[in-house]
Amino acid sequence: MFDLRLSPEQLEIRDTVRDFVEREVKPLTLKPERLEAFDRPLLGELLDQASRLGLRTLALSEDAGGAGADALTCCIVTEELAAGDPDIAAVLGHTAAIARLLERAMTSEQRGRFLQQLVRDDAFHLVLAGPGVPTVQSGREWVLNGAVTAVANATVAKLFLVRTEAGTLLVPRDATGVAVREQTGDWYHGSCGEVTFSNCHVSAANLAGAVGNIAPILPAISLGIGRAAYEAALDYARLRVQGGKPIIAHQAIAAKLAGIAISLEVARAAVWRAAWASDHPEAVADRSLPDLPLAAVAEAYAPEAMLRAVKDAAECFGAMGVMRDMPLHKYVRDARICLHSGEGSGGAKRDLAAAITG
Repeated sequence: MFDLRLSPEQLEIRDTVRDFVEREVKPLTLKPERLEAFDRPLLGELLDQASRLGLRTLALSEDAGGAGADALTCCIVTEELAAGDPDIAAVLGHTAAIARLLERAMTSEQRGRFLQQLVRDDAFHLVLAGPGVPTVQSGREWVLNGAVTAVANATVAKLFLVRTEAGTLLVPRDATGVAVREQTGDWYHGSCGEVTFSNCHVSAANLAGAVGNIAPILPAISLGIGRAAYEAALDYARLRVQGGKPIIAHQAIAAKLAGIAISLEVARAAVWRAAWASDHPEAVADRSLPDLPLAAVAEAYAPEAMLRAVKDAAECFGAMGVMRDMPLHKYVRDARICLHSGEGSGGAKRDLAAAITG
């Protein structure tokens, strides 16, 4: 049964992450000097702090050292982190989502070698690359030659999962023949880069089973950005006085805030439903859910809706909304990145159209 009530464990995780964001993340990310800067490097120390909370390994089973969190819990955590910093949310979200798939694809021997490193090392992140890297089997080794661009987490990862026709090759970052170049440009959250394999030899013992696509995290990230903008606009509307009363008491501002609240609730419903469906495929089989790619629905709707929401939130600030030392211009930029990252909402709509037309 699809239940909108969160479990006590989910509520505790959400509140812990929300408190961490309020105490540790926002005081740094909302500093005027960081808001004004054009170059905003990844906050590595905060990323490690979040890892120490167990957020990086959240989706691993308890036997492997994680919390056994489901996809919905991971979406909730991603939204909370993104309300403070989308870059941290993106890095941790990708690693958690990949780790969940990796554990299922590994042999017991591989789990002993790699998952223990993942659990022990707070800076151990994962990358999912390919398909598309040419691989040739040579005796008891696989040889990789080729490059993959726009790879999420590339510059911070210590283990690369390279999808091939034979399965998934586990390639350590320090393997001979692996080179990473940071992606230029602003259209990504977190870490992104180009990974090149040059005559890279990988033991056949590092071949795991097939790994599918990770659960989409961009809709949850965009949701966190939209909520942060809404909360900022709400606080400002209660403080700013115009015509002898707070501007929230003016119908135009109140209606705009109501529209943002509606967009947030609808987007969150789409994200949560897609997350729940990913853990309950039987709900499609028994026709409880439509036979549609619900993740694509969330990916198509949430980023577009949240960009409109943050623009409306900025309008509540009037001219102050475009000042570089105010957070609203940051939220607009962050929301645009979600809309255009990867294949963007257009790619999700194409996937949905393909499913509808058969």
